[in-house]
Amino acid sequence: MVSKLYNEWRVPLLPSLASQSFIGVNYGTLADNLSPAASTASLLTSTSIGKLRLYEPQQDLVAALAGSNISILLGVPNSDVPSLAASPAAAASWAAANIPTMVSVSAISVGNELLNSGDPTLGPQLLPAMQNLLAALPAGSTTKISTVHSMAVLAASDPPSSGAFHMDLAGSLDPVLDFLRQNGSPFMINPYPYFAYASDTRDETLAFCLFQPNPGRVDAGSGLNYMNMFDAQLDAVRAALDGKGYAGVDIVIAETGWPYRGDADEAGATPDNARAYNGNLVAHLRSQVGTPRTPGRSVDTYLFALYDEDLKPGPVSERSFGLYQADLTANYDIGLAKGSASPSTSGQIGVTATPAQAAPQAGRGATPAGYCVPTSTVPGNTQQVQQQSSSCYVPGTAASPKGDAGVLLLVLFGALLGLAMVAESR
Repeated sequence: MVSKLYNEWRVPLLPSLASQSFIGVNYGTLADNLSPAASTASLLTSTSIGKLRLYEPQQDLVAALAGSNISILLGVPNSDVPSLAASPAAAASWAAANIPTMVSVSAISVGNELLNSGDPTLGPQLLPAMQNLLAALPAGSTTKISTVHSMAVLAASDPPSSGAFHMDLAGSLDPVLDFLRQNGSPFMINPYPYFAYASDTRDETLAFCLFQPNPGRVDAGSGLNYMNMFDAQLDAVRAALDGKGYAGVDIVIAETGWPYRGDADEAGATPDNARAYNGNLVAHLRSQVGTPRTPGRSVDTYLFALYDEDLKPGPVSERSFGLYQADLTANYDIGLAKGSASPSTSGQIGVTATPAQAAPQAGRGATPAGYCVPTSTVPGNTQQVQQQSSSCYVPGTAASPKGDAGVLLLVLFGALLGLAMVAESR
């Protein structure tokens, strides 16, 4: 029986480390020390990363990736949206000048977190810009047109099954959702469990955010048990889409990450925690286990970010999300190199990771973080984001009644698997 269980679980636990289309990375450019395009292309092709997100056209880098299997998620800067919305000719000109032909372009994001950018004039222009750019695509193109949102578009996720969008965004958001459904385009969003932990620095919240052993948190509405913040945030978005009748619209995680360094008052911004979050996330995606609401279904996810961006304003953490330094050395290893064994395939990373020593702050940790945590700025955004209040999922402090038993079962199951592997090797 144990041998049978081991054989059934062996494949999903140890998937291929070849280039994987559902694992991507963001390429931010707010830096003065970025590696040359050829070096960056060489780095990317040496990994299992299959997708690259660009916030604006990068002709040199795209040319350097020609002939690779890496596809591009191309961004239209927010500043270009008004002209694309006003003129089909401007959209056609932008497409001709910026959509590459030597690499695959999986999608184009018209703006980044535009509906929460703080500029109310941009919302009404989003759909016309998307429509004009779609019309400008070459005949037969498979490129999808979408836009990227912050988690601040959610008004509620308490619990994840009750996820809902802000009603005051409906005038701009609903037509965009119709566009996505009509054209088979994904809904793109930027969840950051790091910010959830930053506002609730309890050890149990850290474990929940880092995919580490924890009691789990039960969704009172659905009865589903959540073992990590990423799944909870993703399912809150899924619930919001389903609630408005867009069950057929796929979700793409356009950004997510964890800083490896921060100011003294930025708890949890450590190399161990960054490695644990990103490494365990990659293992979670590779397992294709899905989420409690959508089991067995992986989601395209772009890690933030490829490099540190030394010119970004704000706290130290804003300049410390990079997987690699500008000299191409890794800030920490999460098993992305081709041919290397992922450190997360044999178990969860950083079970003993501890939060950074933070200076005492009034009220820190007093209010548990929600699943959708709006912030005044987000790592991938070069623009100020207007903070919006959200009634998000606030987990109870009591452990799940199944928590202790669940952890014990995991330990026992791991021991049985180990015995089965030893027996099979004889």
